[in-house]
Amino acid sequence: MGLDYGDKTIGVAVSDEFGWTAQGLETIRRKKPEDDLARLEQIAKEYSVTEIVLGLPKNMNGTIGPRGEICKEFALTLQNKFELAVHLWDERLTTVSAQRTLIEADVSRKKRKLVIDKMAAVLILQGFLDYKSKR
Repeated sequence: MGLDYGDKTIGVAVSDEFGWTAQGLETIRRKKPEDDLARLEQIAKEYSVTEIVLGLPKNMNGTIGPRGEICKEFALTLQNKFELAVHLWDERLTTVSAQRTLIEADVSRKKRKLVIDKMAAVLILQGFLDYKSKR
């Protein structure tokens, strides 16, 4: 399962059973942390998730800023809650790339706003899957 963790939303993607391709699943509108975790737990069970890939926002120079620290804390929360491996994946420019892809597909601004985080989660997960398959 791939996650794009933001202040207001969590983009969610899952892979096929072979771990070859990532598909966007949903965008969770964040409410309370326990509600967010409950929804992620439902998804993990429904899709038999064995690993989680969490986007780690880094600065362009590779350092980790305040948002990255928040994501690292969330990774620990996920690890403790689900007892699964949680991989932090450099997500620099994934939202920009997702935005560009949606613009090229002529998706309206209103619709882009609804799916951008899910699309970013797809790019995060697909990057990790591609990396894993080459190792």
